[in-house]
Amino acid sequence: MELTPPKATKYPHTFDLHNDLRTDDYYWLRERENPEVIDYLNAENAYTEAVLAPVKEFREKLFEEMKGRIKEQDESVPFKIGNYYYYYRYEQGGEYPIYCRKLETLEAAEEIMLNLNQLAEGHTYYSATFPEVSDNEEIAAFGEDTVSRRMYTLKFKNLKTGEIYPDAIPDTEGGNYAWAADNETVFYIKKDVETLLGYQVWKHRLGTDTHEDVLMYEEADDQFYLSLFRMKSKKYIAIVSDQNGLTTEYNLLKADEPEGKFEPFLPRQRGHEYFVEHLGEQFFVRTNLDGASNFKLMTVAEAWAADVAKWQELIPHRAQVYLEGIEVFKRHLVLQEREMGLLHIRIIDQVTQKEHYLNFGEPAYTAYVSTNPDFDTHILRYGYTSLTTPNSTFDYDMNTGERLLLKQQEVLGGFNKEDYQTERLFAPARDGVLVPISIVYKKGFQKNGTEPLLQYSYGSYGYSMDPSFSAGRLSLLNRGFAFAICHIRGGHEMGRAWYDNGKMLHKKNTFNDFVDCSLFLIQEKWTSSEGLFAMGGSAGGLLMGAVTNMAPQLYKGIVAQVPFVDVVTTMLDDSIPLTTGEYEEWGNPNEKVYYDYMKSYSPYDNVTSQPYPNMLITTGLHDSQVQYWEPAKWVAKLRELKTDANQLLFHCDMEAGHGGASGRFKRLKDVALEYAFMLNLLGIRE
Repeated sequence: MELTPPKATKYPHTFDLHNDLRTDDYYWLRERENPEVIDYLNAENAYTEAVLAPVKEFREKLFEEMKGRIKEQDESVPFKIGNYYYYYRYEQGGEYPIYCRKLETLEAAEEIMLNLNQLAEGHTYYSATFPEVSDNEEIAAFGEDTVSRRMYTLKFKNLKTGEIYPDAIPDTEGGNYAWAADNETVFYIKKDVETLLGYQVWKHRLGTDTHEDVLMYEEADDQFYLSLFRMKSKKYIAIVSDQNGLTTEYNLLKADEPEGKFEPFLPRQRGHEYFVEHLGEQFFVRTNLDGASNFKLMTVAEAWAADVAKWQELIPHRAQVYLEGIEVFKRHLVLQEREMGLLHIRIIDQVTQKEHYLNFGEPAYTAYVSTNPDFDTHILRYGYTSLTTPNSTFDYDMNTGERLLLKQQEVLGGFNKEDYQTERLFAPARDGVLVPISIVYKKGFQKNGTEPLLQYSYGSYGYSMDPSFSAGRLSLLNRGFAFAICHIRGGHEMGRAWYDNGKMLHKKNTFNDFVDCSLFLIQEKWTSSEGLFAMGGSAGGLLMGAVTNMAPQLYKGIVAQVPFVDVVTTMLDDSIPLTTGEYEEWGNPNEKVYYDYMKSYSPYDNVTSQPYPNMLITTGLHDSQVQYWEPAKWVAKLRELKTDANQLLFHCDMEAGHGGASGRFKRLKDVALEYAFMLNLLGIRE
């Protein structure tokens, strides 16, 4: 029996801007409360399940297989702040972590701060932030989200008595909480309930009515995102206003003066990005001043912070090296740098001026500075992973060079990293640049054009897609797939210019790079168009939409997760969460030059009457980043215009948001769906 896909009703809606008349037949799908919309989404879900019914048992097998690799009873490596060691752990069968601590020694009795499994009872979705603990180590501030809209309710728990205080503050930015030194005052970011933008910083005194909270700061420019934290030195509380990779401003308040007011570290100046660390009587400033597009590091005495003329250069700007981050210790300075797309950790002894880099010994990897709350130590905590190495946590003695592996993610089911191979390739793009590719496969993979390959990318917001291990991915590798991450323009992998050449009026470089990587992988016989699959999520879902319009013949199948595909309409609607803050990434379509450019690549606007690959498109009804109606409209238009008989499947999680289902096992259900979709197309069902 042939299955009939759902067909969305057409209700034409017109837009007229820049003398251009656009008609959107599916605009009405944004009416979340409309029963006809819900019926359509449910019909799409039912159709997807019906099409994949022959592999229902295989999906469940994939889920159980991936779940079986997870060590269910597990815990993180503890880190020490003050008198306590903090960590989280999972219990057998538990979906959620338990946040814990121990006093002074790891042999001490465990104190459970929050058991998320208990707190999640009765909720289809649950998320809670790791607690911020007051200076006297008695009160935990944490955020709780039960909808998946990233609107967290700030709550407080007395860690001595177990009491949850009546103070509850809704609509806050999760995790952006900072205690003053008095153990009574907490600062938090309030979010706009319509746009979901954090735009105000408020002060709450524990035990008082929340209506008495004091507004401390308001961000007047809705193109800026706010973050808030207590600095490592504990001396300052910082508000950071960031204009999407263009302009930064810090406002500081001494933590022991909660009745004071926040003062600018350095007033914002368009195009100036800076990041501040504090130690002793001076600040360390990572800045792009004076053309330092890849950043340089400066120091300045506290008293002269706002006088740029008194800043002194510690690490100069380098054209080929991107200074991504710093970690400051009393004696040592640790730099996170990028060169040729790879992360490096550089350690400088500030007394002897001797320096060295950590050696990781693999061609493609991710290395990062982990939690280091103590200044007065010669031990660096860092993390490491690669496409073949599970996530690992190390302590490194910066004086002796001794490296201690504290924990490596345990992968059950007989995993042996020596069975897998990782390589680093460079694909020529059409304009001559070389695009790095990190690739992994199980040994025995034949590079003769007959094997399947999954190509993955993101390519936006300067976010670097570094190679990391996935236990779930073994289910593809063990069935003959190679997996390739293409480090396309739009990320920071190759420095700031790599990002700048993949945004605004250069955005098409991102899509071209991905297509050119596909052509390279086919040409070099890693796969063929009959075995090549592509996957991307969010802005990476935009990438999927663009390449399916540009080069549909290259791909056997596409998986687009929570895809941002209706670029023009979304960027013209400043009532949609996050729109105005995105102008520096995509451009403002109220200006014709950006409107025309966006329209030329917007996946929804460029769906045409042509064959498309097999496609699986996923979303969540409560998505706060990319609204569910974007992929819903895209699917409806594809169904109307595509000329092929390939699968077009749409799955809308009616309970989840941008990050998908909550819970460590529930998420694997989504992965099993994606893998079953791809493997089924190749006739692999076991």
